[in-house]
Amino acid sequence: MTPGPERELIRRIWPFALPIAALAFALGTLAEGTDAGWSAAIAIVVVAGNFLAHGWSLALAATISPMVLYAVGLGGFVVRLGTIVAIIAVLDQQTWFVLPAFLAALVPSTIALLVFEMKLLSGRMQADLWTFSADRAPR
Repeated sequence: MTPGPERELIRRIWPFALPIAALAFALGTLAEGTDAGWSAAIAIVVVAGNFLAHGWSLALAATISPMVLYAVGLGGFVVRLGTIVAIIAVLDQQTWFVLPAFLAALVPSTIALLVFEMKLLSGRMQADLWTFSADRAPR
């Protein structure tokens, strides 16, 4: 049995989280000091955690029904985005937190993750998701 596309994405992307967090820490530390390094590394952890929550929630919803999958896809986006904003608000209250370093790691890593996700899934998803019974076939 092959894993669903969500679990396959998690399996392929997850091993990169720690090395990229270490790289973000090193670059942040070189640019503005240890506080910036920790802020950048935390951003990578937030992106990886967001992706993990996204993949697991979609994989679980896909086992229930297409309607639940749709609801989790849309509602989960809002919840995860709100969580990221809340994390930023809490971290911004800390004296050591460097918001520009956090955002400098968060934004490009999110874009890179989305590009990688699109590359892995392109061409596979539509044919796998759309099935029609003989009596409901499109005309």
